[in-house]
Amino acid sequence: MTEMKPGLFDRMLQQSALRRFRRWAETARDMDLRDLRKNRAAARRMKYFLDEMLHIADNRLALPIIGNQSVPIPYDADWSWRPEIWCGPLPVQGISAVENKSMLGREVTLFHDCTQSELTLRQLRNTSAEDLAPFGLRLDVFRFDGSYLSLVIDLPAEATVDLKRRHLVRCDFIVELERPLEIFARLNIQHGPNTEQIVRELPVNDRELAVEFDLAYTKLNEKRIEKVWVDLIFENPDMSQVILRDLFFSRRPRAEM
Repeated sequence: MTEMKPGLFDRMLQQSALRRFRRWAETARDMDLRDLRKNRAAARRMKYFLDEMLHIADNRLALPIIGNQSVPIPYDADWSWRPEIWCGPLPVQGISAVENKSMLGREVTLFHDCTQSELTLRQLRNTSAEDLAPFGLRLDVFRFDGSYLSLVIDLPAEATVDLKRRHLVRCDFIVELERPLEIFARLNIQHGPNTEQIVRELPVNDRELAVEFDLAYTKLNEKRIEKVWVDLIFENPDMSQVILRDLFFSRRPRAEM
């Protein structure tokens, strides 16, 4: 008896199933209703598993790879970090009619004062080979009747370790805008009862952006640092869409004089 090659039997079963479902599809219009109902139930069961397999395969085979932490940081950086939204899939991937102080994931919060929210916030899959981050974040703003809109990213506790006034904190973005929009980044460092703030406007004339915050110009108490976060502030965001394809932080010490 000739030994079957590995996988040959599986391929035969797949071809048989494919022929059967193709035949059902071609004869569905004239099929007896009892048989049609039975075949529909079988097709639905098959569709569930096919959809599940395709969903997993699309995520695993798409670029960039999920979990990728590649970050083009400065060579002399002593710390870097990319928030979870841009690293892997969230349990809840989107919010519509976003209320004030709503969180997506554990690190990103949306603040606004709209009387009626027409905002959506959603994690989306990056598929371009140019994007290092596997996921992005999309903010859709329809009618906007508020006076402020900001996206707050809480930095991890590691960002406060050995943070000094001689540090430069850098934030890199890959941004896609539906229309020209003013965006400001504000670094906040809480130390004791005080909070130091540095504001920079994003130069939104390019897809890849970066801003740096020089802590030398602050009155930071290095011994009492408790928390660090960054606000992204959107000016006049009515009827706009912002996609943050990537966002990551790094810091490096200023060269000694």
